[in-house]
Amino acid sequence: MSKAICKSMLAGASLLALGGVVSAAPVKLPESCSAPKPIVGVALPNTVNPYYIAMQGSFLKHGAELGYDVKVAIANDSDTNQLSQIEGFIEQKVCAVVLNAVNSGPGAASVRALNQAGIPVFTVNVIVSPDDLKAQNAAFVEYVGADQIAGGTQIGEQLLKDLGPQAKIVAGIVGDPDQIPTNQRDGGFTKAISKDPNAKVIGTLNGKVDPNVSLQVTGDMLQGHPDLNVIWADTGPAAVGALQAITQQGKADTVKLYAFCAADTALTATYAACAAQEPADYARIALDNLKKYLGGADVPAQVLQPLKIFINGQKPGPGEVG
Repeated sequence: MSKAICKSMLAGASLLALGGVVSAAPVKLPESCSAPKPIVGVALPNTVNPYYIAMQGSFLKHGAELGYDVKVAIANDSDTNQLSQIEGFIEQKVCAVVLNAVNSGPGAASVRALNQAGIPVFTVNVIVSPDDLKAQNAAFVEYVGADQIAGGTQIGEQLLKDLGPQAKIVAGIVGDPDQIPTNQRDGGFTKAISKDPNAKVIGTLNGKVDPNVSLQVTGDMLQGHPDLNVIWADTGPAAVGALQAITQQGKADTVKLYAFCAADTALTATYAACAAQEPADYARIALDNLKKYLGGADVPAQVLQPLKIFINGQKPGPGEVG
């Protein structure tokens, strides 16, 4: 069996590990990979979120260290923009692409376009929907990101530790129901707190990974449920908005926030615990494994990194964000 075919089987396995069944990835590398300084395209959703600012900086810095010409495209949170940018990478005949999809479902179209062009694609942070990949007969080589379920679980367990295993918990979720990683975080959190027979979750409102939207929906949730005593925010920007809403409504003494970490924000009695990702590290891992793959080595189907947990009195460092 040739090395190229082995790589194709590995790409299919990467989706099997995430619950999908897909076709093989490209069987040979683009000619541009033989250039003295191959071009690697990186597709990111935005550079408003500190998460993506850290990731972009790491891609550029570490890519240069590895001898790549890294071109970063920013989609401004538009699936249409991102697909157009992917098509632009194809026209440039890039050697490979690292894709952080804007959204889990539409991201499959970008993967499919790259497959058809024979360009290997690595994915990072946002999991591209296995169902959509299967429908489009598309495959990526590797996924790199945080262990999302574990992060949600750890914060749920911290909540029970803080309030006690029999405490009355009325929790609301400020999340992003359209993304697989945030749904995984929510699942881990809700399963963890379900060990408390007095805990219940009233529902999820979409904060759209935007502090301003999260501020509004958290405020609505607090007004609509006077007995609410816990907010779970499953992204850093949601945590920023939720904390503002809690403070503005004068409920800092009665409502606790648990979250994926807001950038550069200290934990307090109100903002009680958070889980931090390290996006710069994910970018580094993706590029290191891409280099191995281009050199003919096998790479893991997925790389799930542990999260750092911070509690009252602590503060995440630079680049430790949700």
